[in-house]
Amino acid sequence: MSDTSFNTQAQTGEAGFGDYVALLKPRVMSLVVFTAAVGLLAAPVAVHPVVALASVLFIAVGAGASGALNMWWDADIDAVMKRTAQRPVPAGLVTAHEALAIGAALSGMAVVMLALASNFVAAGLLAFTIFFYAVVYTMWLKRWTPQNIVIGGAAGAFPPMIGWAVATGGVSLESVLMFALIFMWTPPHFWALCLFMNSDYENAGVPMLTVTHGRRVTRRHVLAYTILLAPVAVGTAFTAIGGPIYLSVAVVLNALFLKGAFDIWRRDEAQAQADKYRVEKRFFALSLLYLFAHFGAILAEAALAPLGLGGW
Repeated sequence: MSDTSFNTQAQTGEAGFGDYVALLKPRVMSLVVFTAAVGLLAAPVAVHPVVALASVLFIAVGAGASGALNMWWDADIDAVMKRTAQRPVPAGLVTAHEALAIGAALSGMAVVMLALASNFVAAGLLAFTIFFYAVVYTMWLKRWTPQNIVIGGAAGAFPPMIGWAVATGGVSLESVLMFALIFMWTPPHFWALCLFMNSDYENAGVPMLTVTHGRRVTRRHVLAYTILLAPVAVGTAFTAIGGPIYLSVAVVLNALFLKGAFDIWRRDEAQAQADKYRVEKRFFALSLLYLFAHFGAILAEAALAPLGLGGW
C-alpha cells in the first residue's frame, strides 16, 4: 500500500513532529492496525480490552519501526522517485542515522512489550515480520528480483496472524487464510500502481516487473493473480470467520476485481496512455476498497456472532 508524506517544516529544513510521524509510514500502519485488530477480534478467544488495545498498539509500533528501517535503507532510491522524494530522509529533514536509530529502538520495544502484554508466539511473529520487511524485502528482494513484491508481500500479510495469536496463542486455518488473502491481493494491487508509475522505478533502477518484463507481461500477471485470489477470498466465507455477510461481500467484490483485471489485461499501452491509465488507476482504487471490505466483513461476522446473526 502506498504511503504519503507529512513533512511540516520543509521551509526551514528542520524536522517537525509530522516528519517523524511520516517516517513510520502512517498510511501503511493504518492497514496493519486494522487487519491485526480484525484478526484479534475474529479469534474464538475473548481478550481483555486493555490487553487487546495494548497489543494492537505495539503491533502498530512494530509496523512503524519497519517503515523507518525501510526509509533508512531506501533513502537513495526514494530521492530519485517522484512518489517518495518528499519523504523525511530524502528531503533532508531526518537523517538516515536517525531513521535507523528510531527503527531499531521501536522494533525492540514493540516486540518486548507485545511479549509482555500478550504472549511469545505473537511477539515472535511480530519480530519475524519486522525482520522480513526490513531485511528480506527491503535489503534483498526489492533490488534483486522482479518477484520482490510477490515474496515481500508476506510482510504485510502477517498482521492478522499476529492479532489472532494475541488471542489464541497460536496459528490456525483461519489466521492462515487471512494471511493468504493479503498475500495474494498484494501483487495485483501493487502491479496496478506500477503500470501508471513505472517511470519512477525505471529511474531508480528498481527491478519491478514492469521494468524487467514490460507492461504487457505485468498485465497478464495482474489477471493471473486476481484469478488465484478469488477462490481464496470466497472460500474463506465457509470457515469459522466467514458467514453470509462475508460471502456476499466476497462474491460482489471478487466479480468486480476479476472484471477490472480482465479490463487491464486486454488493454494495450496506446489505449492506456490515451486515457492516462484511467482503468489501471480505477483498479488500484478498487483494490484498496477490496481489502478493507473483506476484513470489514470478517469483523462484522465476529461482532454479530454473539447475537446469533453472524457466521453460519
